[in-house]
Amino acid sequence: MRSSKSRSRAKNNRNRPSGGNVVNRVFDSSGPEGKVRGTPQQIIDKYNQLARDAQLANDRVAAENFQQHAEHYLRLLSEAQREMEARREEQERQNRERQAERDRERAERQEREAARQADPAEAPQPDIVDLNADSDTPESGLVETPESTGAKAEAAERKDKPARRPRARKPKAVEEQAPQGGGDAPEAAE
Repeated sequence: MRSSKSRSRAKNNRNRPSGGNVVNRVFDSSGPEGKVRGTPQQIIDKYNQLARDAQLANDRVAAENFQQHAEHYLRLLSEAQREMEARREEQERQNRERQAERDRERAERQEREAARQADPAEAPQPDIVDLNADSDTPESGLVETPESTGAKAEAAERKDKPARRPRARKPKAVEEQAPQGGGDAPEAAE
């Protein structure tokens, strides 16, 4: 059977965050005057204030103790900031390398394009197909479809027949133009 102490220690170890962002992490510091809670910068400021208060009270031992506590968190904070700066510099270096690679690729593409434009013999040319080689009539370059061949046949038939005149429209009936009857409409003068 396990003791309750070992179980609680194991539980505390599991919940403790490993690494992480120390700059913004909240710490509980057990100092000589009780607990101080906050980010490393807040704890440093608090211990420095307590050290000044102890100096004003002529308590050099307490002042030194507070300064040592502040120094501990100052070291912790400066180490975290150094790591962050190193990570930032590494990312900037990688970004510069990626950008240089993109610039090289862009320059190569531009050189290839300039070479193609300068030497038209190397540029890919479209295939030329003579569509009129077999036919005796000039083509418009369009593809023939069954509908278009039927239209050609109809046009050929029309050439043989005399041209038809368009139908004349019938005039509208007089009844539609003016209403008749015993209504309010005025009658024409005789």
